[in-house]
Amino acid sequence: MAKVHFFTFNMMQENTYIVYDETGEAVIIDAGCVNANEQSRLNKWLQTNNLRPVRYLCTHCHLDHVFGNAFIWERYQLKAEIHEGELPVLQRFELSAQRFGIFKYEVPPMDVLFLKENTEISFGNTTFKILFCPGHSPASICFYCEKDNFVIGGDVLFEGSIGRTDLPGGNHKQLINSIETQLLPLPDNTVVYAGHGNPTTIGQERYSNPFLQK
Repeated sequence: MAKVHFFTFNMMQENTYIVYDETGEAVIIDAGCVNANEQSRLNKWLQTNNLRPVRYLCTHCHLDHVFGNAFIWERYQLKAEIHEGELPVLQRFELSAQRFGIFKYEVPPMDVLFLKENTEISFGNTTFKILFCPGHSPASICFYCEKDNFVIGGDVLFEGSIGRTDLPGGNHKQLINSIETQLLPLPDNTVVYAGHGNPTTIGQERYSNPFLQK
């Protein structure tokens, strides 16, 4: 059975996820750890729980979700796995940081691996289906674990809200379509682990999220 643990990192309060199962294998998703203290917290938790990171996955490449990419490579030798459509976002990392007034960071490696939508990836005894959910970012993806009934959703869907669409590559209509076609068909009790804030469920957002009411 897959379990989910998360840290809230960096000045943008981003959620960094570790998903692991009984085999001791783990994946890290969206490493937002921006300084040595945050990096140490992540590493110490993995060591304390005797977990072995085997993949590093990114829902999208906005800077608050990839601050820790260099650390993940240096510490675990894991390349970021992203959708190919997010590469231009990753390549704009330094420009984006400057626009947000952030000047202390490690530049994420540009040597990455590509994931494709509507495929599956596995580690240990756990399988994720990759859901393509553009709109917040040009090629955002979500990781759905059907067996254990949760989705790591990045900044697509939040408790009572949705991802912003005013950044380069954002598109509100496209985001709503992604949510309606990729996430809302999931069972109501599917837990949504979002890129910021508290977990929620598909059912809660289906019936009460003001952005999804018609």
